[in-house]
Amino acid sequence: IINVTEISHKIFLFNTLKMTQNLTILFDLDGTIINTAPDLMAAHNHVMRKFGLEEKKMEDIKALAGKGAWVMMQRSFKEKINDENLKKNMTRAFIDYYSKNIDKHSKPINGLVDFLKWAKSKKIIMAVCTNKQENLSKDLLIKLDLMKYFDFVAGCDTFDFNKPDSRHLTNVVEILDGNLKKTIMVGDSEVDEMAATNAKLPFILVKDGYTGKTPKEIKHEYLIKDFVDFDKIINNYL
Repeated sequence: IINVTEISHKIFLFNTLKMTQNLTILFDLDGTIINTAPDLMAAHNHVMRKFGLEEKKMEDIKALAGKGAWVMMQRSFKEKINDENLKKNMTRAFIDYYSKNIDKHSKPINGLVDFLKWAKSKKIIMAVCTNKQENLSKDLLIKLDLMKYFDFVAGCDTFDFNKPDSRHLTNVVEILDGNLKKTIMVGDSEVDEMAATNAKLPFILVKDGYTGKTPKEIKHEYLIKDFVDFDKIINNYL
């Protein structure tokens, strides 16, 4: 016999859980929560010098970064390199140098640490979704004493797909037992926005990140320059 009262109670409890479920915030890494440009460019130019190619200036980071080591270097060339061995050697040289110098000059974006402390006090679930390799991402977060604030870190090699594929975000939310209807994405580029849009998540854009596009070209609900007073925006989602 079906007990209608019991079923109604379970539905009520389920809906109540969904309403009271904690907010989940997904963050991109490079250019969003940490200014990694100095160390990325140092590694990039190390490889350029080693292979006799042209070095780049710091302001070139916006056009180069965002999709991994090889893409970053390949964007430096007017013509694509098709030699697979050369690609592997250059990528290996980049990762080797960068991994040893990952925190020389990289710093958290202004206001980030205070915001993370506040978010933790509100029991907000936080994770990093980056197209940087997972081990490098974790190493950087540990060295900058930021790892303790995050419940999960998903790099470009954590799953079989990465941003702008929506599953890079939705898989993390599922792993953390979160609710997609109470999840937002924070990033600095069109890649982050595309992933958020594909996952049907609200997107908050960090200005002056690692992208060649202007804020007007990237769809967003809020535009921030740093994390000072970011809690006031997040309160709108709680």
